[in-house]
Amino acid sequence: MRLLPVLLVTALVTALLAAWPAGPAAASAAASPPGPAATTTVCALYCDTRDPSLATHETFPVPNITVNGRVVELHVTDPDGMAWASIDNGQLNDSVWLDRSWDGGATWDGLLGKAWIPSTWTGTRTLMYNLYDPTNHRRAVLRACGDAGGVSCTQWAHLDVCAAHCDGLDPSVGTGDAQPLPATTLNGRTIALHMDTSGMAWAALSAGKAGDEVWLDRSWNSGASWPDGSSKGRTSVPAGATGVRTAKYNTDDTLGLLYGGAVRACGRAVEGQNGSCTAWARPAGSRPAAAADALMYSYDPNTAYWPSSWWNSAVALATVIDYMRQTGDTRYAWVVSRTYQVNRGSFPAGARSSDPIEGDFISRATDDAEWWALAWIDAYDLTHDTTYLNEAVTIANYVNGLWDTGSCGGGVWWDRERTYKNAVTNGLYVRITAALHNRIAGDTLWLGRATTAWHWYLGSGLINSAGLVNDGLTSGCANNGQTVWSYNQGLAIGAAVEVWRATGDSSALSTARRLADAAVASPALVSGGVLTESCDTATASCDDNGKQFKGVFMRYLQDLNSATGNAYGSFAATQANTLWSTDRDSLNRLGERWSGGQSGPNPVDWRTQASALSALLAAP
Repeated sequence: MRLLPVLLVTALVTALLAAWPAGPAAASAAASPPGPAATTTVCALYCDTRDPSLATHETFPVPNITVNGRVVELHVTDPDGMAWASIDNGQLNDSVWLDRSWDGGATWDGLLGKAWIPSTWTGTRTLMYNLYDPTNHRRAVLRACGDAGGVSCTQWAHLDVCAAHCDGLDPSVGTGDAQPLPATTLNGRTIALHMDTSGMAWAALSAGKAGDEVWLDRSWNSGASWPDGSSKGRTSVPAGATGVRTAKYNTDDTLGLLYGGAVRACGRAVEGQNGSCTAWARPAGSRPAAAADALMYSYDPNTAYWPSSWWNSAVALATVIDYMRQTGDTRYAWVVSRTYQVNRGSFPAGARSSDPIEGDFISRATDDAEWWALAWIDAYDLTHDTTYLNEAVTIANYVNGLWDTGSCGGGVWWDRERTYKNAVTNGLYVRITAALHNRIAGDTLWLGRATTAWHWYLGSGLINSAGLVNDGLTSGCANNGQTVWSYNQGLAIGAAVEVWRATGDSSALSTARRLADAAVASPALVSGGVLTESCDTATASCDDNGKQFKGVFMRYLQDLNSATGNAYGSFAATQANTLWSTDRDSLNRLGERWSGGQSGPNPVDWRTQASALSALLAAP
């Protein structure tokens, strides 16, 4: 059953599938052992049971089969990550369904989307089901099955991961041979994990005997389980040899939006039943690429953000965009449009933020909306799609409505209730308004707003006598002396640099340098040459907000560094080298403390990952 003819009768088929009575109870028992009582619905780009007429592509990855003259076929739409089954040349009550397995075909959820041929028809099809579950870090294989007086199924589809090359590649093909972590030993044998420059991995055993075995395990959930990745390429040392290696296998499945795949090398000695494995690892050929891959592991394609922090997701998105712009690696470009399309609407409190999201990424928290404006400006710079620039304008116009000269002579309120004027909200506003001017031909409106806001910021008292930015202003419009956070310092630097670009005013660039010089010399922000937040204490760590502050600072220090001929390159290199050598595990996860966890708690999550990625990108 090919896709295009079916489009003519989509509405009728959908109605019949919903209303048609169940077929014979024993139709599929022979080929499909019962799955769970209620198969969990999988949602990725779309949810299970999507109409095949909405497929954006159609391929036939495995040969069709014939059951008593009926043709059963598996259809796959790779861009959607979904599949459906069809039966043709059939009769009344012939049936078709999908089986889906999460362990490479060993067990499966059966009878998915089971449909029967209705009266007067000669064929039917199932609805579409997902091949991948990136939210829960799982990869499936599917097959089509049919019952027409006898049950039969196609081969399983997508057993191998294919990218530039498919699983099972000869190790002699490709370039590079890195060992990302120490080998393991077993009875005098050495078992090592190897990776090439494209991220494919293989295992090797040396100093062994004939009959020794070596293999790879591959996991999509950081080594917690590997149901479809056990014993990849398992092979034995041949007679007369002392070593052997497996074929190469992919570590990511970009087609399935499964990033951050992990592998380990395992082996068994012939004279015993015990085995030994290396630790789990991810490729680390390029520091930024490795960090970006680990960051994308936590992105949820279904909800299209990093659960569960709203403003932090905006910064993470901007960081991924920065990575793509700087490296030219655009494998994550789909994330930009996906995040925009899914999240542009409204959400109740608790769905994306503790506040309701009212549409266009706006909520009562002014700075939350501003972070999204910066992300969409960055998206425009990457794609040149004015949709994103227009979104930033929409957000900026909303924020401008909270500019109030009746309090402290100006400045934007932190929230709709107008309770606080602070550094983050106004640093963001200056950067956004100047950036819009620099991207909108013939603009004068945003230039005027940018210069007004910048002059107010300089005169507001937010910058103290040491050249450091305190958190905000008192009700009496004085510096409140609260914590100097690295992200406030960074935003002030970034605002000054963008104003300089907008106006050519050299004093703005001089101010940026004064703020940067004060930061890198201050024990409030730097300890032992490494950027350190005040919440990085010996017994405590930062909250989910503070985990991402240092990355904001480094993003805008990089901007200033580019404008000043690498004046801060040495400092940036120290941050990158330190965190990479002391704050990284074999899965390329990067923690909150860039100097490592020896001096106190060191949380690791996607927020700390995004922050560290900005530091790696800033290194010259």
